[in-house]
Order: sequence, then structure tokens, then C-alpha cells
Amino acid sequence: MTPLLPIAVAFLSHTIPTTTRTAFPSQIARRMSSSSSPSSSAIMDPKYSTLPKLQTPTGEPLLPSSLHSHLSGKRVALYFSAGWCPMCTSFEPSLLAFREAVNSPASNAQNDIELIYVPSDRSEEEILKRTAAMKMLSVPLADGEADKVKARYRIWSGSECGKLGTGRRSGVPALVVLDGQNNGEEMAFLAAESKGAKALEDWDLEGGEGVW
Repeated sequence: MTPLLPIAVAFLSHTIPTTTRTAFPSQIARRMSSSSSPSSSAIMDPKYSTLPKLQTPTGEPLLPSSLHSHLSGKRVALYFSAGWCPMCTSFEPSLLAFREAVNSPASNAQNDIELIYVPSDRSEEEILKRTAAMKMLSVPLADGEADKVKARYRIWSGSECGKLGTGRRSGVPALVVLDGQNNGEEMAFLAAESKGAKALEDWDLEGGEGVW
């Protein structure tokens, strides 16, 4: 087990409030010293077709042709949440500090992580306010796109049981890590609703397994 670099630890200690501070995954390997950008003429990997429609943090559609360049070489997770949910907003400082520590140039992490927001918010305006602040891609509400993702992974808020049913495995917040080497299938479930920030310890950051 390899500890985070001291600078990452220092960052976390200044970012996470005492009430939410926790131990983060220590199995972080050395960050790749360099990476090559994919050719614009590269053929899109079929795994990208398994992703839902996505939009940028400011609401512009993310075209399928740009998915490869945006996600390639990263670890990807869906983040199920809502701005009106106190458990979600109290969890998010730890989640964002975790992402910042892993993605920092000072980190030992081999691959960056990308979080995709799956909203239980009640309007697109609320979603974009949050995704712009948290710098996350998101699944839009339009055409029931977000609801399809929730139904697929059986994760939705209690207030949505009226339309999505009672057969959920979790409420919000929760994360699902997607396997970039197995057609985007679920690789891990991080039960943030029940475990809070400690759920992030279940995200295996070692080696290249699951990287997109």
C-alpha cells in the first residue's frame, strides 16, 4: 500500500472540514509521466456508445465524436446526487477534494478521474448551477435521459420513488465506477449514502484495470 504524496495529504487537510475528513485510498500508483492525445481521425471505440447523452458543465451537448478525447486514459464514475439533498451536499466537499488530490500533478495517481453527474435535481437550471460549480459533465433531464440511467443502475432519491418505483438498491448520494475495458459495464458501486466519504476507499486506483 503506497501512501499519497505529502503535498496531496497537505491539500486534503486544508480542504476537507474536520467533520468530513477521512482516509482516502492509499493504493495510488505513480502518475504517467506523459500521455499522447488521440488522433482526431481515430475510430471511436464501441464502448462509448454505452454511455448516456452527456453535456458539458455549462450545458452544451458533448458530441459522441469528442467522447474519446475527453475520457480516454481516465477512470470514470457516475455520480448520483441532488442539490436539495443535505447528505449529498455534505458529502461533496470530500468527493471534490478526493478528485482534486487524484488529478493533481503532485499526485502519484496513474490516471485522472472523471465524474459524471446524474441529477435528481428538479430543473435543468439547478443542474447547470451545480455542474458549473463542481466542474462535472452531466446527464440531461431532457427526454428522460437521467431517469434511464437511474433505472439502469437502480439508484434514485426517495422523492423519485413515485415515478421510478421502490426497487432501488440505493438512494443518493452514490457512485458507480464504469469499466472502460469492458464496454462501460459497472465495475464498482460506492455506497456514499450509507458510508459517506469512506465509500471513496472502495474505488480501486491501482494498475490499469477499468481505465477508459
